Amino acid sequence: MTTVPVEFIGMIGTKDSEGGPGGPAVDPEFTRHFARVHEEAGFDRVLIGHSSSSPDGAQVAAHVAAHTERLGLLLAHRPGILAPTAAARSFATLDHLSGGRLAVHVISGGNDAEQRRDGDHLAKDDRYARTDEFLDVVKRAWSEPEGFGHEGRFYRFDDFRSEVRPLQQPRIPLYFGGSSAAAHRVGGKHADVFALWGEPLAQAAEQIAAVRAAAHAAGRAEPPRISVSFRPILGRTEEEAWERAHGILDAIRRRGTAGSFFDRARPPLPLGPSARPENTGSRRLLEAAARGERHDRALWTAPAAATGAAGNSTALVGTPETVALALLDYLDIGVTTFLLRGYQPLRDAEEFGRTLLPLVRQEAERRERAGAATG
Repeated sequence: MTTVPVEFIGMIGTKDSEGGPGGPAVDPEFTRHFARVHEEAGFDRVLIGHSSSSPDGAQVAAHVAAHTERLGLLLAHRPGILAPTAAARSFATLDHLSGGRLAVHVISGGNDAEQRRDGDHLAKDDRYARTDEFLDVVKRAWSEPEGFGHEGRFYRFDDFRSEVRPLQQPRIPLYFGGSSAAAHRVGGKHADVFALWGEPLAQAAEQIAAVRAAAHAAGRAEPPRISVSFRPILGRTEEEAWERAHGILDAIRRRGTAGSFFDRARPPLPLGPSARPENTGSRRLLEAAARGERHDRALWTAPAAATGAAGNSTALVGTPETVALALLDYLDIGVTTFLLRGYQPLRDAEEFGRTLLPLVRQEAERRERAGAATG
């Protein structure tokens, strides 16, 4: 698990979200193309999301691994779907098949109705407690040289043995997301990277401090690295970027839902103030939006307000230079990883690779060299 100055993650799907609701749920050729666009653009990983209705992420990840050479895979997984012993074997197998390119993004789930579609009726706090136990077992299954049993609150088994261990050592990287105290506690204990949605700088710094405090309370010598997610909207000029941004917002409002613009890991939410989300992260984005549409250098919260903060829904708007400086502002407060998704996914991934990613990487590497020279 190598530490890098800055890491970029994209997100892929198995059908063209710009093509409307028709077409197959799994388009193998489109999936291959989408992944290769990200690889050629210089993304480090792509997130493969999870929901109760989406295609199986592990199989999608294996397909992507077979048709790319360098691109890392970030597989979203929800505890409760598989026993931790089965999940540990599945992840370890995929790590070998991908040549050691797998990371796992653990999501405890923030919507009760969506959870129940897969038969999960646990309350939110219980889901986090289950995730904690799940990760304890998975990490032990990856490293235990002998058979072992387990009797916990959520899982019980005897004499577990596995022939497959991760190719990566000491183990597969774990990403974890959430904004509640329970999320900070569990992620602070287990995560290599803790993922946040794109809040204003001051509020993001508060969350980073809470994650680090939780990691310290768990006895960790080093806290998790921090990821933040944004929807960049770029233009050749500031005026062009903002014209495009307002066009995107108008399209969202015309659709009446977030639709394909947003996460397939979440059902579309109706527009308007009545769409009160259950999860803390979405509520925090709506609170930021209530304080104003524009924050800091380039953060725009209007899409979050328009969609009930359905998933990753705050934008950074401007020229590539402006948005790069905005990302570097987050780097300054301790962020190391950015999950970037465009509203026109293929076009934007290519554009990010041509302009945005190189600008941020060059400056991040320059700062790292300068720090090493003065340190």
